[in-house]
Amino acid sequence: MRYSLTIEALHTAYRSGELTPSDLIDQLLAAADVYGHDAAWITRLTREQLAPYLQRLEGESPESLPLYGIPFALKDNIDLADIPTTAGSPAFAYTPSESAFVVQQLIAAGAIPLGKTNLDQFATGLVGERALEVYGTPANAFDPTLVPGGSSSGSAVVTAAGMVSFALGTDTAGSGRVPACFHNLYGVKPSLGLLSTRGVVPACATLDTISLFTLTADDAANVLGITAAYDDQCAWSKRVDFAIHGKRYGKAPAAFRFGVPLEAQWQTDAAYTQGMHLAIAELEAIGGEKVELDCSPLLAAARLLYEGPWVAERYHVIRELMQSHPDAVHPVTFQITQGGATPLAVDAFDARYQLAEYKRQADALIRHVDVMLSPTTVTHPSKAEVAADPIGVNSRLGTWTNFMNLLDYSALAVPVGFSERGLPIGVTLFGPALADLELLSLARALEQRLMLPLGATDHPHPPLAELSIAAQDGSMELVVCGAHLQGLALNHQLTQRGGTLVSVTHSAPRYKLFALAGGAPKRPAMLRDDNGQAIEVEVWRLPIETLGSFLAGIPAPLGLGQVELADGSWKCGFICTAGALNEGGEAEEITQFGGWRGWLASQA
Repeated sequence: MRYSLTIEALHTAYRSGELTPSDLIDQLLAAADVYGHDAAWITRLTREQLAPYLQRLEGESPESLPLYGIPFALKDNIDLADIPTTAGSPAFAYTPSESAFVVQQLIAAGAIPLGKTNLDQFATGLVGERALEVYGTPANAFDPTLVPGGSSSGSAVVTAAGMVSFALGTDTAGSGRVPACFHNLYGVKPSLGLLSTRGVVPACATLDTISLFTLTADDAANVLGITAAYDDQCAWSKRVDFAIHGKRYGKAPAAFRFGVPLEAQWQTDAAYTQGMHLAIAELEAIGGEKVELDCSPLLAAARLLYEGPWVAERYHVIRELMQSHPDAVHPVTFQITQGGATPLAVDAFDARYQLAEYKRQADALIRHVDVMLSPTTVTHPSKAEVAADPIGVNSRLGTWTNFMNLLDYSALAVPVGFSERGLPIGVTLFGPALADLELLSLARALEQRLMLPLGATDHPHPPLAELSIAAQDGSMELVVCGAHLQGLALNHQLTQRGGTLVSVTHSAPRYKLFALAGGAPKRPAMLRDDNGQAIEVEVWRLPIETLGSFLAGIPAPLGLGQVELADGSWKCGFICTAGALNEGGEAEEITQFGGWRGWLASQA
């Protein structure tokens, strides 16, 4: 393929007139047989079937349609109108009259579906080896002796091989991240409910999400922005406006804290250990501070997915097929799913209670950092290794993926380099629900430094466009100087709103500090004065959506305004007007103590 298939590259070629969507489709169809990845597809659309999608682009352009002429693929458990959906089983197949909601959004934006891709049957597996013989198993685009990763195997292969610009997968336990890791791709595992699952064959309906495979972080952000639309006909869809939460895609923050599991917990082979160390070094180079964390609660939660009653959700989807046509189900899939027939209802409640405790511990753990870094997976097995131990190897691959949806986290698989064998190695960035844009912004900063080739093609990474905006993480920093300091009487007003301590520092040497009359507890007033001095303060980070309730609880004459810190930066903090000092009694100047704690110590 002459052109790289990034959205920006294709739109540049369309604008210049050197390429049209029709030309591109002809080239892709002509090259399809040359790629040698037939098993990656279950259904490839013909030129005749693609004609309506090309006709609707007439009179349009990249300026009118954000995905104008962009080819994509979709996993064959996601509906495309008038094309069979098989979920990897001919006996299960049906032909939908309309496309899945997410697919509708893409087509409306100008994207062109080239076909349906192969998968681990019924989206059960992380190896890409659980397809029936009638479909074959996809070959890894880098080394055909290695597994492609599953269950979204075909979607990763066709994207990495340069057959489409992006592809849809699904991700319940890691099915969108493991194949991305094995193919030098960005694998977006969105927050649950962000993308509608209407028109998707469920694996575990309460944990499923459509996932995205892209060549670049910018492409991932573009596609996510189009597909993250509320669907009022989907029971699992959530109405989300990132802007309301102070979140957007752009430049990564200049300074941040990233959590890393204890190295003894990684369980990675030499190549993936190398990938972790490389990612740590790169994150530190762009302003990150590493914080090592004991991730035992996350790993314990991961084990619940297949050792607990969630297997019953998988059984729920295909139990009739298993009973009526057991030969239509892949033997490994049958063995795993059959376990879902036996749990009692009380087992489900026991597991939910245990998961709630793990989530409490995990949320408390990751609250100490801005983002988490982990391996995506622990090794890249061969097809022979999986054949010898199909369940054991699969289980190892899910070590760092299985807990994400159980804990309602957002995650992003990020390529970071290649092993000595020339195979892709990657890591995962993750965080709480709705951290999707923060993760992509940070991934883009890594991408800018690494500039890896695109997928498994020989196309070098194009220069990244300049972004003029800085990403926002949905929080703001607040300077406190009195009873809200850590451990003092009103600090709970910050911690109960999800506040975290960023730093202990000082104001610029231009402030006077007063203890206001009355009050229990006593309240400070920090006034800007050229004859003042530096005052000890703390900087706390508070979720932006909680700021309104915090502000409403601040009694007069205090308020929030801009406070200058010792490093010259200005941040939101407590201020008080000079005329208010004598209201209700005489205020006591306590500047000489250097801060509220110093004054409290003098009182003791």
